[in-house]
Amino acid sequence: MINPNPTDLTDLITVAQVSKHFPLPDGKGEFTVLSNVSLVVKAGEVVALLGRSGSGKSTLLRIMAGLIPPSQGQVLSNGRPLRGANNDVAMVFQSFALLPWLTVQENVELGLEARGVKREERRRRALKAIDLVGLDGFESAYPKELSGGMKQRVGFARAFVLEPQVLFMDEPFSALDVLTSENLRGEIDDLWNAKTFPSKSILIVTHNIEEAVFLADRAVILGANPGHIRGEVVIDLPRPHERNSPHFASLVDYIYTVMTNPEIEVTGQVSVQPQPQPAAPSPYAIALPHARVGGISGLLELIVDQPEGTDDIPRLAERLQLAVDDLLPILDAAVLLGFAAVSQGDVCLTDIGQDFATTTILRSKDLFRKQVLTHVPVIRSIVQTLREKRSGSMRADFFLDLWDEHFPREEAERQFATAIDWGRYAELFEYDASEERLYLSETSPDLESVASVAD
Repeated sequence: MINPNPTDLTDLITVAQVSKHFPLPDGKGEFTVLSNVSLVVKAGEVVALLGRSGSGKSTLLRIMAGLIPPSQGQVLSNGRPLRGANNDVAMVFQSFALLPWLTVQENVELGLEARGVKREERRRRALKAIDLVGLDGFESAYPKELSGGMKQRVGFARAFVLEPQVLFMDEPFSALDVLTSENLRGEIDDLWNAKTFPSKSILIVTHNIEEAVFLADRAVILGANPGHIRGEVVIDLPRPHERNSPHFASLVDYIYTVMTNPEIEVTGQVSVQPQPQPAAPSPYAIALPHARVGGISGLLELIVDQPEGTDDIPRLAERLQLAVDDLLPILDAAVLLGFAAVSQGDVCLTDIGQDFATTTILRSKDLFRKQVLTHVPVIRSIVQTLREKRSGSMRADFFLDLWDEHFPREEAERQFATAIDWGRYAELFEYDASEERLYLSETSPDLESVASVAD
């Protein structure tokens, strides 16, 4: 197999001022598909041809493959003028084009047989190519036994076995379902990145812009009617191309922009657009750990008695005779409220946590109120909602419905119960279970105080 070398910039195929005309019926003149196209494919690169309908992408590919001649201009392959079929390339088509009466191995050997390669050599190379595309075990299967993705793998093996200088791919994934095409596209990219790809270069015709940015090192943009080169875009991303990177998104957006606006000049100058900040999640989507204030307070009082206010979590669980699943929500609540920090299996009280664990009841309520308003957005939201009501009260169902959007009903009710426990202790609001209503506490801070504490 030929390993592509990214540092090898040898010109493999050169298209020089190529035009292509086809005669119209009844001698009414000719139709120009391509006009004055110049293009170079170098070793060690993947080139994508992108263009709207009528830009002549597939026609250009066939001229470069030597399947049809240009009307003007010339094509050079490895520096030699192309006359007839280009033996330096192999092609994978959109349609699988397998011969149904031949097995997988026989289909793969077909091109070698046409070139007069001896049987044993054909068999050895075919099996190697079949293995490369993941079809080992299917050598004797017929096309009717294969899925669409497997048939296209045979198409790739049939091209790979020829060990071409350049592999041409004419929309090779467009006839496949989304999952199959994504899988096969990823495997082709993996082979290229691993430098085990059986050609020095790839030229792919595609209508899928994300596919072009994912696979290619540069994308050549063709204009239409007649087809001509508008410009190119360098895909300057480290391999493998990370779809989630901001620059990947900027490249896709830029190419979409120039493809949908034929009058725009293709400069290839792509600026990375700042990514929009994700919207803050609803406070009702952030799960509260199910821990009562009494449990949080008791835990902190146990830890504060340990040297330096630090305790080993497994030893703490053993001392309390609590299962880990029962201890962790209390620890999570203490950490959420800023009373404790956990590191390497130890829990350590913060300064405010030590203060909370050792101060008076009244001061502990003040400290808890400050921490809950600072660190628990859903409590702030409830207080703000109650303050906006002239009556200072709301039915419980209003808040439960907000939790219902993010949690099953049972969990929504548990979230509500935890919020009520914390809000009551902080003297922010009251809950009348018989009326199923929340009431703003008389000692609850005003809206401005809530905002300033949180800030």
